[in-house]
Amino acid sequence: MRGPNNGPSVMQNLKQTPAVLGGTPVRENFLPRAVSMIQEKDKKSVENILDTGQLKSGNKVREFEEGFARYVGTRYAVAVSSGAAGIHIALMAAALGHQEEVITSPLIHPSTPAAILHQHGVHIFTDVNSDTYNISPEKIQDNLSSRTSVIMPVHFAGRPCDMERISQIAGEKNLEVVEDASHALGAEFKNKKIGTLSPLTVFSFDEPQDVYTGGGGMVVTDSEELHFWLSIFCSGGIVSDTNNLSMQEGPWHFEMQDRGYFYQMNEMQAALGLSQLDNVDYFIERREEIAAIYNEAFTGCKQLYAPLPVKEGRHSWYYYIIKLCTETLKAGRLEIYNALRAENIGVEVHYMPAYMQPYFKWVGHPDVCTLDGRLCPAAEDLYESFLTLPLFPGMSRQDVQDVIDAVYKVLGYYAI
Repeated sequence: MRGPNNGPSVMQNLKQTPAVLGGTPVRENFLPRAVSMIQEKDKKSVENILDTGQLKSGNKVREFEEGFARYVGTRYAVAVSSGAAGIHIALMAAALGHQEEVITSPLIHPSTPAAILHQHGVHIFTDVNSDTYNISPEKIQDNLSSRTSVIMPVHFAGRPCDMERISQIAGEKNLEVVEDASHALGAEFKNKKIGTLSPLTVFSFDEPQDVYTGGGGMVVTDSEELHFWLSIFCSGGIVSDTNNLSMQEGPWHFEMQDRGYFYQMNEMQAALGLSQLDNVDYFIERREEIAAIYNEAFTGCKQLYAPLPVKEGRHSWYYYIIKLCTETLKAGRLEIYNALRAENIGVEVHYMPAYMQPYFKWVGHPDVCTLDGRLCPAAEDLYESFLTLPLFPGMSRQDVQDVIDAVYKVLGYYAI
């Protein structure tokens, strides 16, 4: 692989016409940002479930929960139909009440703060650190109020948050911590896996990444009580265990004992997830290899900033996000995006700050609707310069090189 010393320089690529302007693309076929790693054994595991005819309420979900808990290092895991569903029941288990506040990052999929609204809570979007892209503990401190109930850090792109400082703040104020680890399966903070640091942590299997079930998620905890309530909340409030029934009508009897939602994972999803769980560590190692190649290749490129190394933990590299150095470019992010897509490189953008989504403007929270300036300046600046490059375990050496070549080609053409 080319590194910064023998790779194409920006100036050397100035004469290469981008494909968007009529030049020849770097590659003939389109390289997606992510591709699922479904293997034959994974397909067979789903076929086996189909052969049984029992597509829900079987044993495979329990097996997946137990296997996932072992992998993360927690006592319990509850499988759900999506990461957003996991966030919702985690907030329910954390007893988030009416008009109580949840401090969270704006660099987040909008389904996560929507779960706060499902609980009639109030989202308090809190700015991020410009270097790590994660929620700033100092800004959390600034946004605490008498109505703060939950801190929900987001391990953005797979980089672990400063959970030591966040947990300290929560402990001092007697607040709950619900971690959004949608991007952070396998990530670590100070040699401890994400999932083992807080009472409630939520993972997602909604995107084609290391564990991909076509929709699905998992909530992990060490608390027997929280596990009990999570299980009820994701099952429509239904209890069928005879040891927990309030009356004994017969072996058919079940009870609705609380408000809940039918968020259960089905047997096919669980079989697929359980089969893929064996490969997670290998997939993450492969992601680390690709990220290291990118980091080396982009060292010294004045037109972008590569992600900084993690000082106290392990990055899971769910996304590989570069920041464009706009002052060294004569084109904006949209032009760069279109130019890279024309080179058949599937770049994307993650994420627009959630409070900029129309719905969160319409719901009427004063922090969002009556702003004279910018709510989270660092997050907004990052969003305006972010580009997500392809990164997935199945990328070939040539795929990785094509991404590097396309980035240098396009940024070289538009360099000032």
